[in-house]
Amino acid sequence: MKKTKLSVIMGAAVAMTALMGVSQAAAKTIHVTMTAMENEVEIDNKGTKYAAWTYDGTIPGKVVRVTEGDTVDFTLINPKENKNSHSMDFHAAEVNVLDEFGAVKPGESKHFTFEAKRAGLYMYHCGASTMAQHIARGMYGAIIVDPKEFSDAFPKADREYVIIQSQFFPDAENVGAMLENSGWTNSLINGKVFHYDPVHDANATKALVSKPGERVRIFFVNANINMPVALHPIAGIWDRVYLNGSPKNVLYDMQTVGVPVAGASAFDIVSPADKATNVAIVDHTMSAALRGAITVLMNNKDADPTMGKGDKILP
Repeated sequence: MKKTKLSVIMGAAVAMTALMGVSQAAAKTIHVTMTAMENEVEIDNKGTKYAAWTYDGTIPGKVVRVTEGDTVDFTLINPKENKNSHSMDFHAAEVNVLDEFGAVKPGESKHFTFEAKRAGLYMYHCGASTMAQHIARGMYGAIIVDPKEFSDAFPKADREYVIIQSQFFPDAENVGAMLENSGWTNSLINGKVFHYDPVHDANATKALVSKPGERVRIFFVNANINMPVALHPIAGIWDRVYLNGSPKNVLYDMQTVGVPVAGASAFDIVSPADKATNVAIVDHTMSAALRGAITVLMNNKDADPTMGKGDKILP
């Protein structure tokens, strides 16, 4: 009898060890390289040019997506042609601010790694001095840390979109105005005024799309310099809101939810399944909405089946 019990215990221990090995093996190392670029970008649907500072040439930078427990192996390259130092501050990283997040001079690069320990949605941005100027000129983006497992409380969505809102300061050298929150003229959504709003901008050619009844998850990041956001879906209700994008922080049936500066949350909306509808996702702070912070979500049966999936979550 004792021998049998011992065999059972040993077998259980072996099984547990095997399971732990599988769990550890599931964690991956995700290699991410970005290049700091001081280049012109278009900041509206008319093609107006702006002397920006960017990651890889675009505002915002690319979406970094990993799974809880993965290791991010990151390299930032600052070409010698640039005039300014730049850096990377991942809000998902728990590291040494004076080391990994330190400024990189032109002609140099920085490499560091971190484990994405906590599921959620996080901002990343340049933290080089003056930080306000680097963010205002376009050096920001989003990192999504998916949970190891989805659940009834945090289900997989039918479609996902990343929306990053920021303030546009046309006088990019006036850091004092940025600190006083004066001189900004527009709100940018993923780098452009009324980016996905053909209702308020005749030059807009894009809108977010889904099919009636689908669960659409909006990964929203507030990259403003000074202003919180009051995110509201006109003609809709947030079915669920995940504060900081975390499956642990769930709100239900919300009309408007605040997102602080440098904060982020995931917003689920489910349109009526029996008819075509449209929803306007707005910052209900009117000074921001009417300056560009309106995004139209069109729900109809002919919606492009590829939008909001894979690499099309940031249109």
